Amino acid sequence: MTMSSFLPRFLLVLLFLITISQKSDGQFDQWCIADEQTPNEVLQAAIDWACGRGGADCTKIQVNQPCYSPNTVKDHASYAFNNYYQKFKNKGGTCYFNGAAMITDLDPSHNGCKFELFH
Repeated sequence: MTMSSFLPRFLLVLLFLITISQKSDGQFDQWCIADEQTPNEVLQAAIDWACGRGGADCTKIQVNQPCYSPNTVKDHASYAFNNYYQKFKNKGGTCYFNGAAMITDLDPSHNGCKFELFH
């Protein structure tokens, strides 16, 4: 296969992949999760803010709720960060949390724990 015949096919495949991963309204599915390199103390402070003044609904990370397990600061932070981000991203809310969070296009939901996704 020559380069002149490879390039158009490659671009066609690339365009197809971009098209199928993009939603009809032009948005991509994105979740906000904790950065694994962030120390637990920083994550906990961010959880406290998100679940308090930030306005995230953190009831699902309470004991006996679907997102309590695994009971780690990182997992609870990911849920709280995403809940805040989904609720407020269209009103100026970000996925920053003083550098403790990051955007992912991979759904972090697990077992019975569903991470919300709002458009």
